[in-house]
Amino acid sequence: MTGSATTDRRRVALLATGGTIACITGPDGRMVPGLTPEELVASVPELEQVASIQTETLRNVSGFDMGPERMVEVARRSRELLLAGAVDGVVVTHGTDTTEETMYMCEMLAAEVTAQGPIVFACAMRASTESGADGPRNLLNAVRIATSTAARGRGVLLSVNDRIHCASWVSKLNTLHVETFQSVRGGPVGSMQAGEPVFVLDSPSSPRGRGIRGTVPLVKAYTGMQADVFDWHLDRGIDGLVVEGTGAGNVPSSVAPGIARLVDAGLPVIVTSRCPYGLPESPYGGAGGGASLDDLGVLRAGHLNGPKARLALMVGLHETSTVTQLRAWLSDIG
Repeated sequence: MTGSATTDRRRVALLATGGTIACITGPDGRMVPGLTPEELVASVPELEQVASIQTETLRNVSGFDMGPERMVEVARRSRELLLAGAVDGVVVTHGTDTTEETMYMCEMLAAEVTAQGPIVFACAMRASTESGADGPRNLLNAVRIATSTAARGRGVLLSVNDRIHCASWVSKLNTLHVETFQSVRGGPVGSMQAGEPVFVLDSPSSPRGRGIRGTVPLVKAYTGMQADVFDWHLDRGIDGLVVEGTGAGNVPSSVAPGIARLVDAGLPVIVTSRCPYGLPESPYGGAGGGASLDDLGVLRAGHLNGPKARLALMVGLHETSTVTQLRAWLSDIG
């Protein structure tokens, strides 16, 4: 970790993982990694007045290359720094494609240490060399949030477009727009006002863990789907499965037998919804209706979308040893 310490400013660790926020536009017009974390900090002169920043490169990859093991690495390093009292807050720079997933992993593995110092993510939709680059302001605000006592104990947060989002609710909803991040469950938990974070909502509860375990595929339900999709996964020795169902958590009737075989084999199956809004609490009977799936013994993961539910299942498998225990563990999703 590089940087200089001071006695009159709060100490912030910047953990760099890559992403558009550290990219430049190449000669062919494509985005490529271009800024070291030190250069990224230097590109925002106002940071000098906010905090003493120590930089550390964990990864230098695009968001679409951040796997669960790398997400665990971010969570454990953030936790380690805050528990040691080495810094007053942590900022993670990250690619937007999977920011919400790494945030939620950190939420499950490290949220309790945010009482000692905030963990705040910063990202960008535009490369640093583009006109109107959004990264510098998002980074500046992330550091401001990380140094704020008002942000402590609020779980893992995202700084983007002067809004503050929590890990549980936020999702990327547009492929290229700067306003891509939305909290579909409850809205932003706060915003930046005159350079200071102002919070209007508490972050919801989340289950806690220390690691991940198992192979957990994610399957999206679609019309005409057949049960052999689930049989294929069962034959390959998976440890659990997440299904993004239609509507309030339904699936085509043709695949219900495949889900039943997974459940009968003792494997946990979470059924959520492919819809961005609403809870998967289906009143429908019939073979593929959500109420009938509940009768089969599928699990629910509250408001979580498929990618987050998958990560929750991987952490839950690490923390529990039976489906009954796992069901209780998942009930902590607020």
